Amino acid sequence: MSIRDMIRRLQLSMPIVCAALIGFAGTAAAEGALGEARPWQMYYQDAFSPVMKEIHEFHALLLVIITGIVLLVLGILAYIIVRFNSRRNPVPSKTAHNTLLEVAWTIVPVIILVVIAIPSLKLLYNSGRTPAYDMTLKVTGHQWYWSYNYPDHGDITFDSIPIPEADLKPGQPRLLSVDNPVVVPVGATVQVLVNSDDVIHNWAVPSLGLKKDATPGRLNETWFRADVPGVFYGMCSELCGVNHYFMPIEVHALSKTDFDAWVTKAKEQFASNSRSPVNMATSGAIAAR
Repeated sequence: MSIRDMIRRLQLSMPIVCAALIGFAGTAAAEGALGEARPWQMYYQDAFSPVMKEIHEFHALLLVIITGIVLLVLGILAYIIVRFNSRRNPVPSKTAHNTLLEVAWTIVPVIILVVIAIPSLKLLYNSGRTPAYDMTLKVTGHQWYWSYNYPDHGDITFDSIPIPEADLKPGQPRLLSVDNPVVVPVGATVQVLVNSDDVIHNWAVPSLGLKKDATPGRLNETWFRADVPGVFYGMCSELCGVNHYFMPIEVHALSKTDFDAWVTKAKEQFASNSRSPVNMATSGAIAAR
């Protein structure tokens, strides 16, 4: 079997291996998908975007490889301890070199690195290259809230503020729910342009495979596609100051019909919004919560 065939078989088997080893549940129900961390969760959040699915598969590949390496090293150590201890081998061997062994432990790591490098570079390319997109979402980080702009839908602009704990409704997670979530249509490729007007923030939604720095003076680009309707939570993943926890992210993926209805309503709701940051009074109210 060639190296290429071996890599291909490993890649094709990754979803099965992942499901068998760690109970991967990346395909959620078509309705009401929830991208949120669960109590005592030890693995990734379920995948609801193409990039996150690739991340799951790549992680499964690495898990198989590192498990094999650990078992191999453990077996070699056990063999050496049993076979070459002072009782069974009172006169130690004076062999200094073994050509076959040295060739093997040089070639095998190279093969392992090639097996890892190919899907790694593929994932890096797919996550960094925005394909033909259906809409653009502009994200601006502030201390401490997010602002969103929809340039393809009437230039809708709004700020997103966390909901105070006392105002949470049943089913809304604490420190993750916001008053104005991001809304996108299911199946649409969304180009995300991320920047900041003060310090470095990070726009991250784990279940969608999103994590991009919001850097002052720089416009960073990423993309995502929500494969199923649902609600997906994230938060700023860069320590941006004392009120860092006031920067949760909530993304709603709706059907095309529901999204169009939201756009119509949002144009009226946010018609009076300024594209500048919220005023000082609003900022003071946020900090006082």
